[in-house]
Amino acid sequence: MTSQRTLSMLFTVHSWAGIVTGLLLFIVCFSGAVMVFKDEIDLWANPGLAKLPRAASPVSLDAVLRNVQAAYPGARVEAIVLPDAVTPSHFVFVREEGLPESARTKLAARSDTGALVGPVDSQLGQSLRMLHVFLFFGPRWIVGFLGVVMAVLIGTGIVMHRKIIAELFTQRWGRSLRVVMSDMHKAAGIWGLAFHILIAVTGAWLGLAPVFERGFAYVVQGPTAVARPVPAPAAPMRSLDEMRIAALRAVPGFEPRQVTLRQWGRADAQVIFTGGLATHLASTVRVQVGGATAEVASVLDPRTKGFWSQFNGLMEPLHFGNFGGMPLKWLYFLLGLTPAFLSLSGTLIWLDGRRQRGANGARMPI
Repeated sequence: MTSQRTLSMLFTVHSWAGIVTGLLLFIVCFSGAVMVFKDEIDLWANPGLAKLPRAASPVSLDAVLRNVQAAYPGARVEAIVLPDAVTPSHFVFVREEGLPESARTKLAARSDTGALVGPVDSQLGQSLRMLHVFLFFGPRWIVGFLGVVMAVLIGTGIVMHRKIIAELFTQRWGRSLRVVMSDMHKAAGIWGLAFHILIAVTGAWLGLAPVFERGFAYVVQGPTAVARPVPAPAAPMRSLDEMRIAALRAVPGFEPRQVTLRQWGRADAQVIFTGGLATHLASTVRVQVGGATAEVASVLDPRTKGFWSQFNGLMEPLHFGNFGGMPLKWLYFLLGLTPAFLSLSGTLIWLDGRRQRGANGARMPI
């Protein structure tokens, strides 16, 4: 049986953790709920893209690359995103000469012919992702820390509310604002408990695991000197489609989603294919192919890397709900709104409690 003193301490931790981080938690949770429709939002914000034909067999990557290079001579092509179940077109990211290094142009290309449609005017969906993952400009570990705070709020809330089953169906309408909000706060927290734990754990892992990995590597290996790369000589590039075939052979069931070009046109060029697996939830498959040789240089297949690699590969799809089609997206959206509501309702309950305590204090006789 939890003592009253422990309950009081947990209530204090729960209240102040929620108040201090409430605004950030609301922003991250609300943007995350909406962001499950990232691709659909981008299509809605760019209605011309939704009208493009969807090719049964998308045009070759080489054709897309040639069209971009012809339309933007001198620009550096960084990545090509392939069409999927939502988006009917290719997307190509380029850096143009004369623009700041941070400026990157997003182009759309038809999937049936590879012809360029033009720059994508709105990237609202991507902006929502940047808000959710990085709070626009912050490092990702900040959002990972908020995942830890969310886990603390869940844990303290479970211990404080011992009559969980009874509170599942408790809603005292017609009472004071604080009582109504308190009942809704408890019900939302309990009904969405499993989902909240999933989001808190996966969010904390995605944000903080890279930090701990770098810290562990520093402790074990010490500081690593960064050598200044020596520019490699120019070299003819092999076919992107030939490289794609090599990547598919290297990982059975691989479904490439993005092609990243590094040092393109040089002897040390590397082309990186990233995507998922047709029969596996993991989303971190990565195949690196030499641009001048079309030979596979490295493969990251979570199925062959042991438990922790597979565990890490599951975190992103479980967090973003991008593996089950539209029904799962709607489920993640509706459940994803509940932690945002908990942040808002918890703040209102705390403020109303302070107001009532202040009013009671003002009525006390001197």
